[in-house]
Amino acid sequence: MNVPAELKYTKDHEWIRVDGNTVTIGITDFAQGELGDIVYVEVETEGETLAQEEVFGTVEAVKTVSDLFMPVSGEVTAFNEAIESAPESVNNDPYGDGWMIKVELSDASELDALLTADQYKELIG
Repeated sequence: MNVPAELKYTKDHEWIRVDGNTVTIGITDFAQGELGDIVYVEVETEGETLAQEEVFGTVEAVKTVSDLFMPVSGEVTAFNEAIESAPESVNNDPYGDGWMIKVELSDASELDALLTADQYKELIG
């Protein structure tokens, strides 16, 4: 199971890469494995400011549809449009080409409540 040490994680299986006041968000290797083959990612919140824990989109797999939750508050500034035509990149490269959104942070202190890689590994067993 791939859990990069430099990222932050949520109990809802999203990962967060912090770059100054901008964060990149996607779903973890564990989450994509549990979902199975991803066939569609829908994000219609680009340009919106959302609170922590609000739904920013959905991911549709062969078996199920799951909501995607904001790990931090902020404005959704970008959506990875490449995953619209190639949703399988979320399965193949969840921490790289399979990223989902970029967010301009509203409250950087919310990052402190996120899980470290070791805490996330404990969560998923």
